[in-house]
Amino acid sequence: MNFMRNNILAVNVARGPTITLASGRVFDFLDPHRSDFTIDDVAHGLAHICRYAGQCRDFYSVAEHSLLVSDVTAEYPYEALLHDAAEAFIGDVTRPLKQLLPEYKAIEANVEDAIAKRFGLSSGYRDAVKVADLSVLAAEQAQVMAPGTDSWAKEAGVIPADVTIRHLSPRAARREFLQRFEALRPR
Repeated sequence: MNFMRNNILAVNVARGPTITLASGRVFDFLDPHRSDFTIDDVAHGLAHICRYAGQCRDFYSVAEHSLLVSDVTAEYPYEALLHDAAEAFIGDVTRPLKQLLPEYKAIEANVEDAIAKRFGLSSGYRDAVKVADLSVLAAEQAQVMAPGTDSWAKEAGVIPADVTIRHLSPRAARREFLQRFEALRPR
């Protein structure tokens, strides 16, 4: 543990900057590949993170968003379910802010790689999942954000997905996420 005079820095840097997960496991931001995380840790984190930095009308979790993207994509539903899994550990940083943080993007890419390897994600899924992600994004913004937030979709030719935001509680979102994971995971 590092301690600073007059200020306590509550960061364990024995291996690298780490956080303790709800399960009690430790996640190392600089070495996510060797971190001891499970799908339960991912589901718990995503279910408790609100999309859009919390700036939506009602709580809407990243876990529920992931379920919808998994519903929409025909080719890679398993990978779509886990497309935002890194956010369980690094948070849901808004796209405009992420553009200003190149170090964050490098950390995110490393965490995504660790998740892909841990859960055996197929290669080549990103483009197909991105299309589904954008269509869900357009639909959810129309349903949970201020009027006009989704105007970019029409200008970009993105057709909103035919989905309904249910505003699942964290407990329900976690449960449904884990059920979908079990149904889709490769055996």
